[in-house]
Amino acid sequence: MCYFYVQGFSGVVVLVLIWIECVYGSVYWPFCVCFCIFVELHHESESGSVWNWWPSWRPTSMSLLKTTESKILACIQNDVWSRFVTLPNQDRIWTLTLTNKAVRKPAEQAHKTPLVMVHGFGGGVGLWIRNLDALSRSRPVYAFDLLGFGRSSRPPFPSDAAKAEEQFVNSIEQWRQSVGLENMILLGHSLGGYLATSYAIQYPSRVSHLILVDPWGFPERPQVQNQSGQDQGQGQEVVKRQGPPRWVKAIAAVVSLFNPLAVIRAAGPWGPGLVNRFRPDFKRKFEDLFDDDTMTQYIYHCNAQSPSGEVGFRAMSESLGWAKRPMLQRVHLLPPSMPLTMLYGAQSWVDSSSGEKVVQIRDETQTRVMLINEASHHVYADQPHAFNRVVESICDSVD
Repeated sequence: MCYFYVQGFSGVVVLVLIWIECVYGSVYWPFCVCFCIFVELHHESESGSVWNWWPSWRPTSMSLLKTTESKILACIQNDVWSRFVTLPNQDRIWTLTLTNKAVRKPAEQAHKTPLVMVHGFGGGVGLWIRNLDALSRSRPVYAFDLLGFGRSSRPPFPSDAAKAEEQFVNSIEQWRQSVGLENMILLGHSLGGYLATSYAIQYPSRVSHLILVDPWGFPERPQVQNQSGQDQGQGQEVVKRQGPPRWVKAIAAVVSLFNPLAVIRAAGPWGPGLVNRFRPDFKRKFEDLFDDDTMTQYIYHCNAQSPSGEVGFRAMSESLGWAKRPMLQRVHLLPPSMPLTMLYGAQSWVDSSSGEKVVQIRDETQTRVMLINEASHHVYADQPHAFNRVVESICDSVD
């Protein structure tokens, strides 16, 4: 019972410090985060141990994720086929296939190159709910949960960045083979954009057009100048800035040792509340579809399960915002003839200057960078109509 008590105690700390924050401000919150993540890491590191028979204190399950997702997917008007696609190694990829039920002759869509949509970190197929109907009007659309995320299998991932990336990319190729697609218009958002680019480099004959939406992991991490004025690297961009307070550095150092979303799991029964508190934008983005917490519940259930793809992402990243293997160093490996479009939210935290650098590296006639106004990182949800128009136009340019 001792271990279960420690988990409950961390949850009590969360509750108490939320109250302290409301009364005294947010200064104490980071310490709560660190404590809860420590407890969660212990739980995750004990996977397969004697403690696993104790009941989980997190109010989540794959069944609850399925139920919440079903509520989201009920909004789809077109024909949708939902199923698990089994890979040769028996991992399963949760997959949606959409076709336009208004088309009298299904063969009219059959000859069109399908659009395949790859979500970002911590997401799942449900986040495309504003886009699936519109984009499947003239061609088949496939959306799947990345390996280790959503309802897909959650296998172990290696701690090596290259091997973790390869596991993701291999699963995409095995999924393509299992589904039976010859080629596709490949669209990836954030982490999905990074993996889509890696896939297109390795399997260029399968990609008719690559669409990257606010892609993560392209720029190199800037080198910060130390107090002596010397660069901490050679041949790298040097950024001069005042360092953060020591307590922030200490917390960052501790958090970097853990899985990125451990705090959601560590918070136990208060996890859903944390998602609502710190990501209220997800509720606002979909408020005309749902007047409750459906979308934030979906985000919670996607990420409160045992971490898997999250572990792979952590292996590939440093300080979360940067990739250990920046894609700008490899984008030249894309075939010059492959069309590439990069879409950025004009108010996104992702710097669109990486797109301009890609244009300089590649053939300018085959590379476009576009900004969508009044959109942040989740471009597809912030400005769905503009996003859908742009993607439809790109797809029409293929066939």
